[in-house]
Amino acid sequence: MDPRYNELAQQLIRYSTSLKKGEKILLDLVDTPEAMAIALIREVRARKGVPFLRLGANRLTRELMMGATNEQFKTTGKHLLTEMKDMDAYIAIRGSHNITETSDVPQKNMAVAMKHMRKVLDHRVKKTKWCVLRWPHPAMAQQAGMSTEAFEDFYFKVCLLDYKSLLPAMNALKKLMDKTDQVHLKNKGTDLRFSIKDIPAIVCGGNYNIPDGEVFTAPVKDSVEGVITHNAPTIYRGIAFDGIKLVFEKGKIIKAEAAGGKTKELNKILNADTGARYVGEFALGFHPVIREPMRDILFDEKIAGSFHFTPGQAYEEADNGNRSTVHWDMVTIQRKDYGGGEIFFDGKLIRKDGIFLPKNLAKLNG
Repeated sequence: MDPRYNELAQQLIRYSTSLKKGEKILLDLVDTPEAMAIALIREVRARKGVPFLRLGANRLTRELMMGATNEQFKTTGKHLLTEMKDMDAYIAIRGSHNITETSDVPQKNMAVAMKHMRKVLDHRVKKTKWCVLRWPHPAMAQQAGMSTEAFEDFYFKVCLLDYKSLLPAMNALKKLMDKTDQVHLKNKGTDLRFSIKDIPAIVCGGNYNIPDGEVFTAPVKDSVEGVITHNAPTIYRGIAFDGIKLVFEKGKIIKAEAAGGKTKELNKILNADTGARYVGEFALGFHPVIREPMRDILFDEKIAGSFHFTPGQAYEEADNGNRSTVHWDMVTIQRKDYGGGEIFFDGKLIRKDGIFLPKNLAKLNG
């Protein structure tokens, strides 16, 4: 067994979920090697926890969703919720042999599934200790433009970062965001203003997602005004998008365009429900090892010198009241090599070209 599997298992069990004696944990693994499952089970037992295992595959999920019915996913959601309620902790590892495996699933079928899975997700987020991560398949290496071996080395370097060492600077950024009212984002194609007043900022330091490295909040729902252009490619519900441009008025997306003839598909997602055209999250990303986008949001939203703006559902920890079946993190990179950009908090320049200017945030510059 690759010794890095054991290192990752230790980080997930000991640090991310802080599993205690007697606690039950669900290991939810999709297209993930058996050796990683074994490493996790052994580590759970070493901590005197109780492991439970669920295995899945993306091709099987696609096949189920191609014929999705309301009754099918209502029943599925009921059983999964019962299972989740019996757990103290949850770890999900998602592999993918093909990142566009679900691209041909009809949107109405996807909406049916998401509707009934929402209660499971809400309970997991609110009531359990949890951590979610990807697994490095060759498909991910191809996305990143790297060899399989080089990508695996990159993956473990990213995931095994000493997140704890970043916490003082992350907490300083949280304090700054907590006292901020007006935010102004500027870069090529972007001139956007909004308020984050009285909405908490949340530190993400390796406890819930691996990789991690962001602090997030949410805009006051009706405060977003202006235009934003995202320069990082993205994929949502199996469909790849580039060059997304959104125009906001009183918090609502009144115009949405995407490059490559994908404007229709973009608007179809944003028309899923009323909340999909409002924003549920604003976050600053700063993982020092992640520098290039690869259409995998758990990596891309943490890119050094980036921010993401998220049409759809707000998190309850930083709640602006927006509700939606959509939660789509759209990323903009503001480093010089991506055209630069500026972030102002209450008129003061906080980050320029991806570099934080306050001294107590310098650690987040890598």
